[in-house]
Amino acid sequence: MKAFIFASCGLLLLTACSVTQKSKTNVKFAKNPVVAHRGAFKKNGFPENSIASLREAIRLKCTGSEFDVRMTADDSLIINHDPHFNKLEIEKTTYGELSQYRLSNGEKLPTLREYLLAGLEANDLTRLVLEIKPSGISKERGKQIAERSVALVKELNATSMTVYISFDYDILKKVIEVDSAASTQYLNGEKSPEQLKTDGIAGADYHFSVFKKNPDWIGQAKKYKLILNAWTVNDAETMDWLLKSGFDFITTNEPELLLEKTRK
Repeated sequence: MKAFIFASCGLLLLTACSVTQKSKTNVKFAKNPVVAHRGAFKKNGFPENSIASLREAIRLKCTGSEFDVRMTADDSLIINHDPHFNKLEIEKTTYGELSQYRLSNGEKLPTLREYLLAGLEANDLTRLVLEIKPSGISKERGKQIAERSVALVKELNATSMTVYISFDYDILKKVIEVDSAASTQYLNGEKSPEQLKTDGIAGADYHFSVFKKNPDWIGQAKKYKLILNAWTVNDAETMDWLLKSGFDFITTNEPELLLEKTRK
């Protein structure tokens, strides 16, 4: 009897895992170009990069929500844009020390695991746009952050939901080395679409001024079937120009404004 119960439980567990796997490999992302920069934080006064801002981006049905990953002194992957949190240098401080201080809405500083789990919950529309921040300690440490981030994304079955972006080209190369199927976009803006294509980078995610300075890169990116993304676009005029130019994604602190424009 016990053997039957254990076998039945095992079957149920396998079935549940199978359903989870299926749900995250047949994702239909929202058909808009809106990527909420550090989550949808501004309108409601949420902290940037908080779980609250992520959930708001998902509630708005943005096609993506961007967040920043750093690694603490004890190798914990955490979510924070700046290299310091509460005047403490993240790379030289343990997570235990950092977590003594709260975000402005009372949340503790989220780990990458917590953030990804929150982003996967009841979400099949919003990409998790994971920016890996370069290490201030060494290039090798930056690559280690990339390797650990990809491993965690795989562990949580979030690969199909996740896009990797970085200002560090070698970090993106490490992501591809670890997972050849990973979707990557480069942020710094000095690489031509041809170079990105050659190196297996999936997209150009540049400041909009780069594309205004090099308008021919838009056509080149489309020719090489690269993803086109622009950051950080908060004014209506630039949004209109990028929409007219056929950008795949537009990263913004004003997701509500951009969403309204896409509905017209």
